[in-house]
Amino acid sequence: MILESEKFVKKYAILYTLAIAIVLIAPLILYISLLLKIDYAKLNLDLQQKANEIIILMDDYSNEEGEVFHFPVYQEYQAGLYKDDFTPVFTRVVNDKKIKNFTVGFHSDKGFEYYIYLLPKGYYFGSSYLVVAKDYIPAKIYLFAAIIFTSIMAILFFFSRSVLKNFSRPFEKLNRHLDNFIKDAMHEINTPLSIINLNIDLFSRKHGENKNLKRIKVASKTLSTIYDDMDYLIKEENSKLEKEVFDFSLFLQNRVDYFNEIATQKNINFITNIEEDIDIYFSKTKMQRIVDNTISNSIKYSYDEKEIIVSLFLKDGKKHFIVQDFGVGIEDTDKIFQRYHRENLSKGGFGIGLDIVKKIVDNENIYMKIKSEVKKGTTFIYVFT
Repeated sequence: MILESEKFVKKYAILYTLAIAIVLIAPLILYISLLLKIDYAKLNLDLQQKANEIIILMDDYSNEEGEVFHFPVYQEYQAGLYKDDFTPVFTRVVNDKKIKNFTVGFHSDKGFEYYIYLLPKGYYFGSSYLVVAKDYIPAKIYLFAAIIFTSIMAILFFFSRSVLKNFSRPFEKLNRHLDNFIKDAMHEINTPLSIINLNIDLFSRKHGENKNLKRIKVASKTLSTIYDDMDYLIKEENSKLEKEVFDFSLFLQNRVDYFNEIATQKNINFITNIEEDIDIYFSKTKMQRIVDNTISNSIKYSYDEKEIIVSLFLKDGKKHFIVQDFGVGIEDTDKIFQRYHRENLSKGGFGIGLDIVKKIVDNENIYMKIKSEVKKGTTFIYVFT
């Protein structure tokens, strides 16, 4: 309930791996850049060697009558002879249209690499240039880099996951003990709490209401709300809360009546604008957590002798549930949904109610909006489809 070890391990293993990846990316890029330069230098050397081979073959050609010169054919390389005006004498260069620069040396055009060698004029079949070319895409280097990088990341992830798993094991064990303790404590609290509520009702019927009894009843209801939140946190992990169709209007009115005595202690009045006969298909347990925590927070943070407006109505086929108070307001509407966060420590509670509400809202795709102004009040808006 406190530490979800698998999520903790996975989250921080990913973060640790990404952090190491950022550190490694610069030397890896440098290493790949160096490999590319070496490979490119090797390519230029190969082109030059092929040019020398062709020149040697042409030098060996005796040009005797009837002898035919067979221009060399290579699997990976292309070659050709060109005149002064760049027209081919003979060529096997497929992409010779890419040869736009006939200056002597090495040239590159989008993966097409070629080497131009200046020939003595009129000596080699009337040609002036020898061109040796190759289509060059360093796919093997990029593939090698990708494999190395992926392998390092995978090893780092599984290593960090293993380390973090061992690191979290004592906390996981402590968490189980704490969960068991809370479950046992909740079971032990339930019985006396039920007895207190029962005897309050019996005493009220026999002796009537009085100020001290009301205070006991309010304290008991406040404790019951906290108990219900803790009980929900335990049950949500182990049981599926079934949905059903029920009267949302009647349900909400009953919850307002339940909290009326708590509100009365601060001289707060409920103003209800609840349309009748609004049905909803939802889990009653989850709905009670949303309604109870919203209303109890409104009471807790309202100024004395103010009103709380509770509304429920249909608009555009959607059910709008709104609770508006006139109290201290909320400084940071994002932080209030963090577990154990409390805006005002003097107000009591454990800071788990709105965390529960946020989880239900997210899981059930409920639209929620909070409008708040410090020292003026807060409005919680829920829209159910």
